[in-house]
Formats: sequence, structure tokens, C-alpha cells
Amino acid sequence: MGYDNLKLEKGMYRQTGMSFTQVLESLDPSENYRGTALEGTDAFQRQLKRFGIRAKGAGSSPVEKFFSTMDSAVLFPEYIARTVRQGMEENNILPDIVATTTVIDAMDYRSICSNPTDSEKELKSVEEGGEIPTTEVSTKEKLVKLTKRGRMLVASYEALRFQKLDLFGVMLRQIGAHIQNQLVQDAVDVIVEGDGNDNPAVQYCVGNSPISGTLGTLGYDQMVEFWSQFDPFTMNTMLCCNKTMTKILKVPELQNPLTGLNFQGTGKLTTPLGAKLCRCNAVDSGVIIGLDNRYALELVHAGDVMVEYDKLIDRQLERAAITSISGFGKICDGASAILNT
Repeated sequence: MGYDNLKLEKGMYRQTGMSFTQVLESLDPSENYRGTALEGTDAFQRQLKRFGIRAKGAGSSPVEKFFSTMDSAVLFPEYIARTVRQGMEENNILPDIVATTTVIDAMDYRSICSNPTDSEKELKSVEEGGEIPTTEVSTKEKLVKLTKRGRMLVASYEALRFQKLDLFGVMLRQIGAHIQNQLVQDAVDVIVEGDGNDNPAVQYCVGNSPISGTLGTLGYDQMVEFWSQFDPFTMNTMLCCNKTMTKILKVPELQNPLTGLNFQGTGKLTTPLGAKLCRCNAVDSGVIIGLDNRYALELVHAGDVMVEYDKLIDRQLERAAITSISGFGKICDGASAILNT
């Protein structure tokens, strides 16, 4: 069955365990288009081509193009979800702080943890017939808290029908950016306060042992001392707000030609400690969050970005919800810490 004669219907959004695009792919596999002009497109993009819908560029189609037929109207919710996801992915720092992502089909999720003692971390020699040391992996006492985050799309079809999709997409990407900012705030809250399993991040303060110096003054010595607290982990990521980042960048050891050249050439900020410096306004002023992003945090998604497809297909755009259900859990307690400067 070719992409140009598929029957599209609302029920394609209701298939358990499959997204709309996955349903389309099962009916119109992309592998069938290898070596053709449509190679590199997915099933949804081929449906846009089928109905002559251009989503981007100066010659983009008006919103009403989706509603030229009942079949093409079915594509509208997926277009919205994809564009919102695109906004979520722009300037997204979660890949820099999340060790793993888990997708579930439920509202309850209990993660696992392993927090060995110092002696249990040692790889001791085992005599013949002796007992092999164990590492205990257990489920956490409390569930990961999942939170629904979203925005309400409030507009009439009459107000949008003649608007170009390129402009409408800007509005949708902004919705995605707002959702993503809130997810980052949730991640920071879990790092700082813990995920409800008595595991808040250890807090250090400049001027209090083991961090030297005077509170309110941040130097290279304090950053090195903070870095050294992560053994056996490695502090490879630092989160801070714009004001604190400015303070860090004024540390003399960071003002060398190679660091400046890297920033000017790539826009990426690094520190002499080898950690990636991420600007995150969800972090309080005067606070630096350090973490080993390989072991610190788990992101849990209950499905993908969800839209009220019935309303959107039937042109009932007034108060159509766009939501994402996610939560965060801590993996290894010692993989994150806080420095109050």
C-alpha cells in the first residue's frame, strides 16, 4: 500500500503502545523508499507531501490546508505535537544532565538504586572458594513523582485558518520552550531536594570545611576543592544561573587564550576542571550544582507530547491542551552536589 492511498482516521491516535507516526510507519514503512526520491522521509512527512502541505519556509501552507479533506485533518494533531517537541529540543540542556531516559505507559514508576559503602566499592581479591563481594541493587522506597506540564492552545479556527504554518509553528515552538523550561526546573528541584527517598544533594559552602575561602568570593581554589568531593565520580557538568556564571568566568584561571578561543569559536563554555558549564536560570543565584551526568539523574516520561486530537481534528481549537507527563529520579546519591558561593 503506497503513501498516497492510506486511509487516515482518529483511531490511529488511540492504538496502545504506539504513537501516530509509528502507526503510519507500520502501514507505510520507510524502508520501502530506499533509493527513491522519498528516501530520508518518514511516514508522516510523506503524508504532508501527499496533501501538498508545506510546513516551513516562505511558501508554507495556511493552517486551513490541513482541513481540505477529512484524511488530511487527521494529520493536524501530529503536526502540532511535532512542532511543540521541536521547541522543547531547542536550547535543551537536559541531555547534558540526564544519565538515562525511561519511557513508561503508566502513571506510577519505582526506580532502582545502588549506594554501596566505601568498602563495598573496593575490588578485593577473592581467595579460592571464598565469597565474592556483592553489590546490592534494590527498588526505591518511594515512587518517582510524575507531573503533567502543559499549555492550553486558545484560538478559534477562524483566527488561524489563513495564517501560514511557518508563523503558527513559531507559536507552537514557544509553547514547547515553556514546557521544557519547567521540566528543567523539575530536574533541578530533584537534584537539590532529592526524589522523595531521603537523597538530597550534599551541600558545601565557601568558607566552611572542606571548602576554603570567604563566603561571597569564588576562586579557582574553591572550584578545585568542590571538584575533589566527587570521588569516585567525576564532576563533568556544572549548572548555574547567568549571574553566577559571570562570576565563574571572571576567575583568572579561566581567562586564558585557549578558553577564550574555544568560546569564541564554538560558543561552548568549559572550565579548567574539564566540566561543561551550563547556564540554567532554574538554579538560584550564588549556587553551583555540580554533577556526574553519567550517574546522577533519570528522566521518566509517561508517553510523548500529548494533544487533544479530537478537538483539533474537528477544528475545535478553543482550549485544546498540549501536555507532557514527566518526572525525575536520582540514580547514585554521590553523583551530584551543591556549592553555595
